[in-house]
Amino acid sequence: MKPRARIKDRVTQMVEWALPYWTRGPAGRETPPDLFRVLYYGWIAAFILKVLGASWDVSWHFKWLRDDFAPPHLINSVGTAIVVALTIVHSYTGYGVDRPAQRLIQWGTGTFLIAIPIDLINHRVNGVDITSWSPSHVLLYLGTAFMITGVIRGWYVYAAPGRLRSIVLGGFFVFFLENVLFPSEHQEYGVLELASWDRGQPYAEKTLLDFAANQMGRAVDRGMVEKFSLPVPDWVYPMWFGVAAVLVLVLARTLVGRRWTATAVAGVYVAFRTAIWPLLYAFHFPPSAVPFFLLAAAVCVDVAFMLRVPAVRAVAGAVLVTAAVYGGLAIQDLLLDAPPFMVASAPVSAVLLAAAWYGAERFTRGRSGGRPATADAAAPPLRAPATP
Repeated sequence: MKPRARIKDRVTQMVEWALPYWTRGPAGRETPPDLFRVLYYGWIAAFILKVLGASWDVSWHFKWLRDDFAPPHLINSVGTAIVVALTIVHSYTGYGVDRPAQRLIQWGTGTFLIAIPIDLINHRVNGVDITSWSPSHVLLYLGTAFMITGVIRGWYVYAAPGRLRSIVLGGFFVFFLENVLFPSEHQEYGVLELASWDRGQPYAEKTLLDFAANQMGRAVDRGMVEKFSLPVPDWVYPMWFGVAAVLVLVLARTLVGRRWTATAVAGVYVAFRTAIWPLLYAFHFPPSAVPFFLLAAAVCVDVAFMLRVPAVRAVAGAVLVTAAVYGGLAIQDLLLDAPPFMVASAPVSAVLLAAAWYGAERFTRGRSGGRPATADAAAPPLRAPATP
């Protein structure tokens, strides 16, 4: 059989399998196991494309002028198309999600789609964004965060108990962590961009530097390159890791309910960032500093969960994590590379983390009826719909 014929037969089989499920229904309807797997493996594929495209995108924008049809944007577009398709399926059929999960996915996808033209207009008007923390980018991150939160809830509520449930749930938290930490990559790429300028071999092409300098109304010099590479205050980077990223790890440990979950989630993220470093370098794209110090913070999260009293756990955990983040940054800056960080922000970071940690645990445990959330909690059965 010719390849084209095989593809046609395969597509026909897929359509014939899917059509019986294309019926309108409320969120929370009983979902066939095979359909449930297809939907959530589809989410995994979409998020993988998003991570790959986003990782390349940051490096791309530290080398060349922005291009709407650059390869990283095209990879992201494929992932976005899958997301839109899955959102439509969940919304119309009600399969695989309860009402809150459905709403989170809808709001997240809607926010993301609205943010795309806003970001395009922003670039048309203002040219290159001097920071990945711009308002139009924040809308993209926020939409993705709502979207992944809905997927996490859907999987948490309906996936059958067992090891696979824990692994996939942890995987979704890796995607959530990557989305939270994506804006901080600006500083991680920026610190090496500035170092490349100091070596006399800047990663950025001359056209990009000239464009950025023209935006700032100044000459292409070290001050301009520093403002282009590291535009946000030095307290932002350590506090973003010490509060926002760690809060994701706390939620992962709480909901997955297995020991060393936080370490595993952070480890996968750091391993991915480490793996793409030589790939970018080999193809002459700017590399970044890798946040190895996050592993120490994640270990502290898991160690803190050995304490039984929630309030004590939150306070002790915040102290341990803050020491790990700021101490780890100092060691990494000494041995490798790390973005600039303000040590004086550590006490504020610790207080904010303690409050957020305690609040997050109370919220998640309250939602589960006061019981600790575990990976093996009972899930609603998944049964095939009755044949019409």
